[in-house]
Amino acid sequence: MSVTTYPQQATHVDLGILRKVIAASAIGNFVEWFDFAVYGFLAVTIAALFFPQGDPALALLQTFAVFAVSFALRPLGGIVFGILGDRIGRKRVLSITVLLMAGATTLIGLLPTYASIGLLAPLLLALARCLQGFSAGGEYAGACAFVMEHAPTEQKARYGSFVPVSTFAAFACAAGLVFGLGVWLDETQMQAWGWRVPFLIAAPLGLVGLYMRLRLDESPAFQALAAQAHPDHSPLRETLREHGATVLCLSAFISATALSFYMFTTYLTTYMQVVGGAARPTALLASLAALLFAALLCPFVGRYSDRVGRRRTILTAGVALIVAVYPAFTLAASGTLWASAIGAMLLAVGAVICGVVTAVLLSEQFPTRVRYTASAFTYNLAYTVFGGTAPLVATWLIEATGNRMAPAFYLIAIALLALAGGLALPESSKRSLNYRPD
Repeated sequence: MSVTTYPQQATHVDLGILRKVIAASAIGNFVEWFDFAVYGFLAVTIAALFFPQGDPALALLQTFAVFAVSFALRPLGGIVFGILGDRIGRKRVLSITVLLMAGATTLIGLLPTYASIGLLAPLLLALARCLQGFSAGGEYAGACAFVMEHAPTEQKARYGSFVPVSTFAAFACAAGLVFGLGVWLDETQMQAWGWRVPFLIAAPLGLVGLYMRLRLDESPAFQALAAQAHPDHSPLRETLREHGATVLCLSAFISATALSFYMFTTYLTTYMQVVGGAARPTALLASLAALLFAALLCPFVGRYSDRVGRRRTILTAGVALIVAVYPAFTLAASGTLWASAIGAMLLAVGAVICGVVTAVLLSEQFPTRVRYTASAFTYNLAYTVFGGTAPLVATWLIEATGNRMAPAFYLIAIALLALAGGLALPESSKRSLNYRPD
């Protein structure tokens, strides 16, 4: 396939503008993942409040099923917001997604529980989660594209890594907040009103994110595209017709990104408590330490990827997951603080490498005219199948097999699939984001 280009992506950029772009992208991304983190960290509490009691394991499975259902609308959200982003611009769409996400998250904090309205409670919870999933479908890929399209060609992963930083920071803040509430409040207060606090925080955060995004200009790559004389196009049809192979290969790699991410950030805290017998404060502190470690690691992985290229980074990610996952789960099942924290950090290494290289591949593998649509569709397809179901499948595997290491074997199998798909992608680290294939 031959390639022609628009005017080259800048090698030097206004760092002041780039910092504002990163901050505005990160705040919306933070709101998105903060809620998903809170839901995971409060899974045991939500199970007790929103589902009929009797079998705690069944209630937990139902809670993670609602978690998974919300992902069903992510591909649809990715398509809708992706098409809009490729037609009217990244900035406008990202302003819409952060507003919807914050509103849906705030709504969860206001919902009545099962004791108040019965079966209507889990139904409303599922509907609010679906609205979150729909809005989230257009958020992450769009935020990545917005940052990458402002970044210098040779340093896309370096600057793009700050989007995953905001993701892990959101989980760290959620873990710290839930831990603090657990210390300050007794269990009665926590179930009465304390669990609502983290969800309600999304409202002011969303308004801040909206304000920051509305003050930005459109990305240079989209401005260059808009200046070209070209006929109206169908981004989704063009994506499937001309970039289908890329979608499949990148989805295969992102399957490991999604699974390792949710195993590390959402499920492992529950695993420490249910399998390892750790108290909730112990599990939250172990996760908090590992999440802070992950956030600090992201920029170093970004620089590493810019230096060695994407394919070597993909290989590094797969090997890191396969080698570390078994000892990570073994240590996480110990029930002790430091062993659990070390286990979580081991799993974090592969998850971080996958996350950082995914953030930049989403933009590099697709041309500007379909970048938002193609990257959002690809990302959300993989996250729906492998990310949203991760806690549910992991919990079910342990129940079905009686083997507490079953989730580790599942992640190893998906990591092998990811290596096959990721290594089939072309090297793209030096590619200008203004390119377009003929």
